Amino acid sequence: MSGLLSNSLFLSTAAAAGGLQIERSLRFNSSDSAYLSRTPASAGNRKTWTWAGWVKRSGALGTFFRGGPSLDSSPVRLAIGSDGDKVSITQFDFPTATWGLDSDAVFRDYSAWYHFVFVLDTTQATASNRFKFYVNNVLQTLTQRSGYSSAYPAQNAEPSINTTNLHDIGQSFSGYLANIHFINGQALTPSSFTETNATTGQLIPKTYTGSYGTNGFNLLFADNSSNTASTLGKDTSGNSNNWTPNNLSVTAGAGNDSLVDSPTNYGTDTGVGGEVRGNYCTGNPLAKNTYGSTLSFANGNLDWTFSGNAFATIAATSGKWYAEVVFNSVAGAGRGVGVGTYDGAQAAAYFSDGTKYLDSVNSSYSGVTYTTGDIIGIAWNADSKQVTFYKNNASQGAMTYTNTKDLTFIAFRGGTEGTNVCTYNFGQRAFAYTAPSGFKALNTQNLPAPLVTKSNTVFDVITYTGTGSSLTLPNGSSTPTSIAFTPDFVWLKGRSGATDHAIYDSVRDVQKDLVSNSTAAETTQTTGLTAFGTNTFTVGSLAKLNTSSATYVGWAWDAGTSTVSNTAGSITSQVRANATAGFSVITYTGTGSTATIGHGLGVVPGLIIVKPRSIIGNWITWHSSVPNTSFLLLNDTQASTTGSNVWNNTSPTSTVFTIGTSAGLNTNGATHVAYCFAPVVGHSSFGSYTGNGSSDGPFVYLGFRPRWIMLKKTDTSSDWWIYDSARQNYNVMGPILYANNSDAEYATDVSTFGRDLLSNGFKVRNAQVTVNGNGATYIYAAFAEAPFNYARAR
Repeated sequence: MSGLLSNSLFLSTAAAAGGLQIERSLRFNSSDSAYLSRTPASAGNRKTWTWAGWVKRSGALGTFFRGGPSLDSSPVRLAIGSDGDKVSITQFDFPTATWGLDSDAVFRDYSAWYHFVFVLDTTQATASNRFKFYVNNVLQTLTQRSGYSSAYPAQNAEPSINTTNLHDIGQSFSGYLANIHFINGQALTPSSFTETNATTGQLIPKTYTGSYGTNGFNLLFADNSSNTASTLGKDTSGNSNNWTPNNLSVTAGAGNDSLVDSPTNYGTDTGVGGEVRGNYCTGNPLAKNTYGSTLSFANGNLDWTFSGNAFATIAATSGKWYAEVVFNSVAGAGRGVGVGTYDGAQAAAYFSDGTKYLDSVNSSYSGVTYTTGDIIGIAWNADSKQVTFYKNNASQGAMTYTNTKDLTFIAFRGGTEGTNVCTYNFGQRAFAYTAPSGFKALNTQNLPAPLVTKSNTVFDVITYTGTGSSLTLPNGSSTPTSIAFTPDFVWLKGRSGATDHAIYDSVRDVQKDLVSNSTAAETTQTTGLTAFGTNTFTVGSLAKLNTSSATYVGWAWDAGTSTVSNTAGSITSQVRANATAGFSVITYTGTGSTATIGHGLGVVPGLIIVKPRSIIGNWITWHSSVPNTSFLLLNDTQASTTGSNVWNNTSPTSTVFTIGTSAGLNTNGATHVAYCFAPVVGHSSFGSYTGNGSSDGPFVYLGFRPRWIMLKKTDTSSDWWIYDSARQNYNVMGPILYANNSDAEYATDVSTFGRDLLSNGFKVRNAQVTVNGNGATYIYAAFAEAPFNYARAR
């Protein structure tokens, strides 16, 4: 590693084909009273305007734009509220709460960037058209805010934005803002500021080409050569409507509020920090566990205050990563930093007394002590499973760990000492010392490219309303209206009424119906699923699939292009496999003797579901978080059960899975089908979590923004819960279906059973024992909406 570096404070703006590249963001910390201010010289159009910008949260609440005769008593305010993390717009004319709106959705994803667009147009005759709010190009549902006289402003009202009074940005906001536009006199849509990336399918910024109006502005925060209105607060719209920075810093070091944390991924990492653009790793307020009694974050979630364990927002199982940390406040000797699992059970860490900690035990590794102000470098090689710690650039030796789970950067208390405070730098500003050769800053630009760039090219969820007659899906009336692959496995379920599940696949041929909530043998349904078409499937008039006006959901997977004979096992199987997407459909005939079955995936599956076709039998299920001596039943609530004759006490390999003599998966002469799913980084994940019995439940890292999740409690009886982001596209996610029963969708139990689906995983938001019992174990299977590399916050 080289010596100390100076901080380069100014870089030129950049743009490239495929979207606008955003160079910098500005960090706001509410406790610092950090904000931008401006008093317009003349009033603008107060009836019609558009605010658009990129937002990354770090705090609990905050106002990111306001203006009025008195900012304390009579402003118009755009804010993320403290009452349930909803976004609100309010007009308060002291002492009257004049009009106000809250989003139905909550926004508490701290791990990625949102794009917000607010549109005011009081000239509209229809009240609900006078204010609109978009998040990531999706129009939000708004509800009148409690305590306010009305929901929407009166027609032709002139709220206080664009008066000649003081306006500010970020006054009580904690987080990052980037590429802010204010368009005076026009009501625009997100398409003026964003577009869909053709490669990733995700929302990206584009150059705005329209006019700005009298008080319009565009803040890029790109010029951080000084902390003035003409540099950091410079308006690049051509209007010179510059903003004055207050309590914001561009000085090198931890206090620098001008960072390269960006909603766009670009640049090359040379190890110096402060150069690569992308969504950066920060502290994760959602990742708590039973070891943490105090956990809070500040300064863009880079200052960590903890008396238990604290975790970062990005995890990895591959790559070489570097970060630096400095302790600012120390309670005793028992504080450490390093990498570890989100449950806090395993870690490779370096403590201030010089001892080290490896895989749950104090190790024989030893280093020198460190104290307040020392710079601790962490070089984490996830490929070789080694962590090397540095104190002020002096290596303390490498540690080798054995954990294969997702790891992330951590800070934690090792003893009974009190609260500690440390500052992490993951590379969003210059490092104090250059990273070792080949080690990189942990951000989305540097993450390995996912095998599946667009998850909806291999898996998707379709919602539709029945017509009672033959129906090809998706179509113009379904959501989505099209899919990007030809499905080979479709799982259908009625939502509005109690109906059996229906499972079809192209290997067993069209019309062969199986029911996940039943032991029944395969049946032929001539009016069931009648065709697998190119990027479509067709359902007939079968009531459980297509009753007129009833609502349904279909979960569809791509299993590849051909079905082949597989001789890798002792029984020859027919296999249709999509190894890239980690999914295969297998059919075979049982022998009654212990055997192996080829699955065609080339990697070890994380989930195997087997069902006899020609005879009655259970859906016998194996999950990677359950011992190979045990099994589960998809059609039943039973807990994980021991059965040596099921998997023959043998875990699957990269080529085969083993079956014992159990009648459910190996009756002599009976035909069977198996569905095998393998973990694919950025697309699918199969794991477990331990409940904590709290409404502040576990955070589960997936490495992607989930589209579909199925989970089950394994130590006692429990249903198989299924959530997806198609049946409800905002948090808190609540509509529930059960794989093991025919019940209609439970859509009213969000507060009891809901969870947040996030840009990098999910967060349990209830204390209900069936999904979050204290100390209970739960398994899950999850599939992506977008890899975390490109995902937007939800």
